Amino acid sequence: MQRPVCIGIAGGSGSGKTTVLKRIVKAIGPDRIAILDHDAYYRDLSHLDPEERSSFNFDHPDALETELMRAHLDMLLEGNVVEKPVYDFKRHCRVDETTTVKPRPVVIVEGILVLAEPSLESSMDIKIYVDTADDVRLMRRIRRDLEERGRTIKEVLSQYESTVRPMHLEFVEPSKRKADVIIPRGGKNHVAIHMVLARIRDLLQKAQGTYP
Repeated sequence: MQRPVCIGIAGGSGSGKTTVLKRIVKAIGPDRIAILDHDAYYRDLSHLDPEERSSFNFDHPDALETELMRAHLDMLLEGNVVEKPVYDFKRHCRVDETTTVKPRPVVIVEGILVLAEPSLESSMDIKIYVDTADDVRLMRRIRRDLEERGRTIKEVLSQYESTVRPMHLEFVEPSKRKADVIIPRGGKNHVAIHMVLARIRDLLQKAQGTYP
């Protein structure tokens, strides 16, 4: 088996990483892509009481078990199946179930901090940073946390002020310098996404010689 093409997609919270990922998956084909999302590797906080969990700094690199993600990435790149953790964002705990991820010709590593982690960044063939205005990102984060994670507006804004913004400035924003491609406006930047898709197809052709 040829080594898969590894793509990293980073960017601030609410920048549109998921939209860019979906555009790539739709164009290349879901049967050709394996996805490792950094969010799945948040450390389990079931040993903490609810108040301690809610005040935890989820935006610092230490909040994520990146060493496990790196091990899983290596396994996928070597052609092995992995069992990806499943994280409950309402309770801040891992659940007992896992998600089976099979090796594919393309592996996408996605998350706000993936370019800030040398152990992940070093394996990427294409490094993408999705760049979106801070106010747009904040509005998207508020909507997501209210609708999907059961948070109050007070909780969302408090977390943004205390950890999200400071950690973005310290870790996420500087990782932009490692990107091969910076995509302003996220999934709406059709020209940039077409350029990325062309590069992916080129790498697949060179690696496997079978991509149409």
